[in-house]
Amino acid sequence: MTMESDSGESTFTTHVTSRGMTINVLDNSVWHALVGRHRHHATGRGAARHYPRDIAPFSAILEPTDQAYADLAADLPAGAEARLFRPTEEPLPPGWDDVGRFPMLQMVATRTPEEDDDAVSPLSSDDAGAMLDLVALAQPGPFGARTPLLGRYLGAWSGNRLIAMAGERLRVAGHVELSAICVHPEARGQGHAGRLVRRLMRLAFENGEVPFLHVRPDNKPAIELYRHLGFEVRRELMVLWRRPR
Repeated sequence: MTMESDSGESTFTTHVTSRGMTINVLDNSVWHALVGRHRHHATGRGAARHYPRDIAPFSAILEPTDQAYADLAADLPAGAEARLFRPTEEPLPPGWDDVGRFPMLQMVATRTPEEDDDAVSPLSSDDAGAMLDLVALAQPGPFGARTPLLGRYLGAWSGNRLIAMAGERLRVAGHVELSAICVHPEARGQGHAGRLVRRLMRLAFENGEVPFLHVRPDNKPAIELYRHLGFEVRRELMVLWRRPR
């Protein structure tokens, strides 16, 4: 079975999007993706939306109202928590439990990378097993069997073993999120992540999109790499895990 992504004709072809936007859509990027470019993946109603969990385990609300949380609860899988990217640590609404919370830095690319590298290759649905194996080892964050539907993915190989990859996830007007940036533990320190991110950055800018990404504040090596590549911190967000009673 072939897998077609939201970036074009095949899983990893180019994608053209207008640059016209206001950057504040990034304050609620999951919502804007799910009511915009990814609306064909979305479930939900009213002021709440969800990705299918095997694509991305994220939900979103338009604003933190009681009605939005009622809409959010209506379509959550039984017993599941809603994982929300929110601008601040908002009050817990009635009828919900706090499952977890942590800060996340949002970084946005400020320039096109000066260098590119041909030593990367596109990944396809045929590589799904290798991608999932690498994710299990490198633990880059949420990545499911159908996550590659959201955009192009690039990889680096050592023989028949995938040793590094990076790809695209959220898409909002004029911006694309880079995600699942990971390297096999035995191949770290060799520049693979930088090469993959530079290629994805260049492709995004060529297509009229500004790359952005999310990284935990305590992941200092990753933040240092992303700054070196031309990303700057835009703001801190809060990731809130909340479950209806």
